[in-house]
Amino acid sequence: MFSYNNIEKFNETEIKIYKFIVGNGEKVPYMTIRELADAIKVSTSTILRFCNKLDCDGYNEFKEKLKKYVCKIQEMPPQSDVTEILNYFNKTNTNSFEQKIEEGANFIRKAETLIFIGSGSSGALAKYAARYFSNLGKFSIGLEDTLYPITKDMKNTVVIALSVSGETKGVINLINQFKINKSNILSITNQSNCTIAQISDWNISYNMNIHEVNGGYNATTQVPALFLIEALSRRI
Repeated sequence: MFSYNNIEKFNETEIKIYKFIVGNGEKVPYMTIRELADAIKVSTSTILRFCNKLDCDGYNEFKEKLKKYVCKIQEMPPQSDVTEILNYFNKTNTNSFEQKIEEGANFIRKAETLIFIGSGSSGALAKYAARYFSNLGKFSIGLEDTLYPITKDMKNTVVIALSVSGETKGVINLINQFKINKSNILSITNQSNCTIAQISDWNISYNMNIHEVNGGYNATTQVPALFLIEALSRRI
């Protein structure tokens, strides 16, 4: 409902209306247009123009859309999260998992430099991973900028790509640049059949349920990715 394309069209007054509605999302659907206008200290015609910018024919349609928007945000049941994570950790207590981690750690031991790459929340995780490995004595860099120029032979470098979907175009393009410059590519993704996994020299995937919220934003847990980063670091 409140997409970037809609919000960027708001003027100063409409931003004020937007902030009030977002902060009172459960209350506004039960307010009259006059009550809302008085609460924000704007005219009812200003409220109607705001509704029109959100492709609503009037205030009643806006309230119905807002109700659905608020419900959608609250749809994901929090009680399922712990069970999902515990099931994942139970699957890691195997010889085959330890063997897979050891394969990745072997790449890392031979490298002079580690470069973690990712975009969005995976980019933030790349920064964390680089600092964590550096704390343990392995010089590491975390890159969130997928347009970072790669211009020299990097055959003694291992790149570890982090991606939930495994289909982030910017990250894929950056991986290809590193491959051209002779880097080994490791990856941690949610699925093993994604593009990033397929073009990597080594991949481990965690296969968690995909969750989307707020109109399509990926809220799939990255707790397994964090665990795998630390598992790799403690074996080098």
